[in-house]
Amino acid sequence: MRKILAAGFSLAVLALSACASEEDAGGNDFRAVAVRGEGIRVDMKYFTGDNLVGEPLDGYRANRCLLAPVAAEALVQVARDLAGRGLGLEIFDCYRPQRAVDHFVRWASAPEDFSTKAKFYPREKKSQMFELGYIAERSGHSRGATVDLGLYRLESGDSLDMGTGFDFMDERSATAFPLEDSAAIRNRQLLKEVMAAHGFVNYAQEWWHYTYKPEPWPGQYFDMPVE
Repeated sequence: MRKILAAGFSLAVLALSACASEEDAGGNDFRAVAVRGEGIRVDMKYFTGDNLVGEPLDGYRANRCLLAPVAAEALVQVARDLAGRGLGLEIFDCYRPQRAVDHFVRWASAPEDFSTKAKFYPREKKSQMFELGYIAERSGHSRGATVDLGLYRLESGDSLDMGTGFDFMDERSATAFPLEDSAAIRNRQLLKEVMAAHGFVNYAQEWWHYTYKPEPWPGQYFDMPVE
């Protein structure tokens, strides 16, 4: 998830490295895909400490968005549609190794240190993360067809207001939550409509979370690192 983009973030590279055997991938290869298109910038939050856990997660060794080829191609189509509105996609997470999911689980089970609470879960208790569905021992991200993302303005580079930040563990992050900010509501709806037009289904509890359907490998959870 690292520096595959220049400072302007005008060019995105979404790639799925060869990472699983043909047998593991259900008869298909995870082939290297390098799809280049305007209007996508990659800011993989789990490669940095700017996330719920407060540190880089295990398995994130580069600022790269890894996706199954069909999902990567569909995402570029989304970006092309948005470009006509002067908007682009900013990517927060794509394929997530199982070892990173395990890192989440360890964090949730450890004693509270409050270092990330104010920014990411001010009204929730860390001890209830599993019960509330914010953290699980398996993640759809590990199947290679799920992406977390928002919108930004191509001209200025400014992120659009989505009502909450990414990874904000709160009911206000639900896509249809009745926010007071009408602009944020419109931005969430626009993202949902454009993503849906290209086969992505939103997870209702998180405005940023989308999965391409049908998933290429719905029963697989991969663990190769992102590099």
